[in-house]
Amino acid sequence: MKTIVIDDNKKKDFSKIKKALNLVIYIFLYALILIFVSLLFKKTFILDHSYFGLWALLASVIIYILNKTIKPVLFFLTLPITGITLGLFYPFINVFIIKIAAFLLGDHFVTHGFFILFFAAILISIMNFLMENIIIKPMFRKED
Repeated sequence: MKTIVIDDNKKKDFSKIKKALNLVIYIFLYALILIFVSLLFKKTFILDHSYFGLWALLASVIIYILNKTIKPVLFFLTLPITGITLGLFYPFINVFIIKIAAFLLGDHFVTHGFFILFFAAILISIMNFLMENIIIKPMFRKED
């Protein structure tokens, strides 16, 4: 009788690579959305484009961290409102997260007006949905 030993370290390393890839993909796409919106609405959504998009990447890192830490708490707290509005309140959580990122970055990321923030939040919500269903879930499903 032969015994086959599977090395769990390789599986753990592959899982770490997938998580790092997940992080890089989300941050890159958040930065692209922020740059797109700032180019589209130059006077109301101002993102500093110096240093080859460093501020966009920094804003996207902040948004990613807030999405992983504060967003679940905000979603839980606003669950009754989100349920009553049939999910239409959900982008407002992203608006709040973008405002926090703009506050943290100061003069390098300035937003004026609610509708532009709402447009950016809807783009981020769509991107999150597509990323989760097209890339992230299939990537982790193949691991099992």
